[in-house]
Amino acid sequence: MTRTGIRVVMSGAGNMGRQIMTAIESAEDLELIGALDGLSNESSVEIAGREVPLSNSLGMLAVWLPDVVVDFSNAEWTVKLIPAAVEAGVRPVIGTSGLPDDVIAHAEQRVNDAGLGGVIAANFALGAVLMMHLANVAAPLFESVEIIEQHHDGKVDAPSGTAVATAQSMRAARDRDFNRKDAERHNVEGYDTRGAELGGASLHSVRLPGLVAHQVIIFGGNDETLTIRHDSMSRASFIPEILRAVRAAPELDHLVVGLDRLLGLHAD
Repeated sequence: MTRTGIRVVMSGAGNMGRQIMTAIESAEDLELIGALDGLSNESSVEIAGREVPLSNSLGMLAVWLPDVVVDFSNAEWTVKLIPAAVEAGVRPVIGTSGLPDDVIAHAEQRVNDAGLGGVIAANFALGAVLMMHLANVAAPLFESVEIIEQHHDGKVDAPSGTAVATAQSMRAARDRDFNRKDAERHNVEGYDTRGAELGGASLHSVRLPGLVAHQVIIFGGNDETLTIRHDSMSRASFIPEILRAVRAAPELDHLVVGLDRLLGLHAD
């Protein structure tokens, strides 16, 4: 049966990528035409009983000419993908974790200069975006905060992109650093167990089997605390907003940075 709709290529054919491809394959208005994976030497990947073309060459974007490329790979591959996508006139939807600020800024400039649209987000879970939005509301009203992020033990970066983005957006919302209490004595030599620090917020990372993606933001005030928590029980929690971004990308004329902006939660 001939499919019509938004033509999509998946970048990253790991567990997350396969789950996204299955969702795209099931959507009547989307058409999965291929997959890219720089670490694979296979020529196809089976998705929902169908063999989907698979390549480790970014040059295939100019051959397949999709409308959108969805990228959940790794930072090194994403840096190469962005210019290849722009050159081929393909709109990127990027959820790769751990992208440095300068990479995001460069991607925004390249996509915007080309008059293309796209979305790049640290987290595609709706609850995580709302958690960050509510944290920004609270940030100017509390002087101290700590972030504890928990992920599966296969996650290669720490702190998570979501934790970093949360700390950065809270710092911007209050326009000053949080108050942070440093330890006067470290009982494990060579380690600061108070965690990383960003804008006065402490960031703590947990990596354990059995976890998926979880984050707790704890604000401290006078005789009270405020806790905002989000839990993704499976990767399926990211799928609805990824598909929202794929459907929105062809209608955009610029790169939207942050799912909150796509949802209208961010006042520019």
